[in-house]
Amino acid sequence: MSDNVITVTIIDREGAAHQLEGPTDMNMNIMELCKAYELPVEGACGGMAMCATCQCYLESDIELPEQSDAELDMLDQAFFVKDNSRLGCQIQLTDEIDGIILRLAPEA
Repeated sequence: MSDNVITVTIIDREGAAHQLEGPTDMNMNIMELCKAYELPVEGACGGMAMCATCQCYLESDIELPEQSDAELDMLDQAFFVKDNSRLGCQIQLTDEIDGIILRLAPEA
């Protein structure tokens, strides 16, 4: 495995786990990685934190950067929000999140 690749586990809406490999040197985020693997993440706004169609739940002990005001505002309006909800488009692929486990939120 190269130095610029991390492993991300995405649990889909049927409960199946998918091990994805993502590059850390392409400025990609979780939403884009899911789309690249054709997982059912809509990402309707294109990653601008203006919809919640890429909402996911953090299911591992990985520390993520603080949520932006835009992300918090969007989650305030989203369905099925939990304490561990995050927008996939706001989670950048970095070495710090190697091994992260995320579960896709139900579709609204």
